Amino acid sequence: MKRLLFLLTALVASPALAQHEGQQTPVEPKETADPHAGHAAPDQTNDPHAGHDMGITTEVPLGPAPAEAVQGPEHAAETVWDKGDMDRGRAALFREHGDMPASKVLIDQFETRIGQGRDGYFLNAEGWYGGDIDKLWLKTEVEGEFGRKPEHAELQALWSHAIGPWFDVQAGLRLDAQPKTRGRLVVGVQGLAPYWIEVDAAAFLSEKGDVTARFEAEHDMRITQKLILQPRAELDFALQDIPSESIGSGLTSAEAGMRLRYQISPQFAPYVGGNYERAFGDTRQFRRAEGDDLGGWQFVAGLRAWF
Repeated sequence: MKRLLFLLTALVASPALAQHEGQQTPVEPKETADPHAGHAAPDQTNDPHAGHDMGITTEVPLGPAPAEAVQGPEHAAETVWDKGDMDRGRAALFREHGDMPASKVLIDQFETRIGQGRDGYFLNAEGWYGGDIDKLWLKTEVEGEFGRKPEHAELQALWSHAIGPWFDVQAGLRLDAQPKTRGRLVVGVQGLAPYWIEVDAAAFLSEKGDVTARFEAEHDMRITQKLILQPRAELDFALQDIPSESIGSGLTSAEAGMRLRYQISPQFAPYVGGNYERAFGDTRQFRRAEGDDLGGWQFVAGLRAWF
């Protein structure tokens, strides 16, 4: 009986004991010392950078360079290395950066012209040899009707000197083989105008004192990588009448055309197009009196190539 009462008492006391053991007494957090306690906060009004961007800016002084900057030898490296070695090094560097001679031959127009009257042909070609600054230029134009000798044939030999990154001044001689053999002095400019317009302008002085001039302009308009449309214009002038060449003073003739070429390769491109030519003033009267063509529309087909 005593054992039974002891067991009952143990069973009743076990839950209460487990609940008592699961309860934990809360631990009060320890207070840690504040390192800033008792100190005054810094005065923000005394901070020179307070409220400002921390980026550093420096004012660039304006004015001419100091005198010390232009003193000393032209090539400072010669104070350390031998002048002869430095001269050879500069010459080699200059050659590698453009002082090497090069050459090019361009057949700009080699075409047949079909219009009123007899069909004809026209050749406009040029070539050069030299460096970036000075070149030797050769230019030629030949024009005529099939089955007859050329109506016009000329050859120019020019010295060309660069006057800037875009234009060269040119001077030399021009020899006309047709309609009459005659020599002329040439002076002009050639280069690339704004909007990629190629310009060639020249004045000619004949051995008889006759002064004429020519202005040419053309522009390549790339439709695709291989298809290119090229408008082209030419104006011819004369300072006085030249009856022996059927040329009148002022604007003698004008020519404008449009050529569409297909660039099979960068060096080879056939083309087709149209061309219009007209004579003006006394030149028109000279041509009418001699029964020559006064101008008009022409269909052209030809080839452009360079190498």
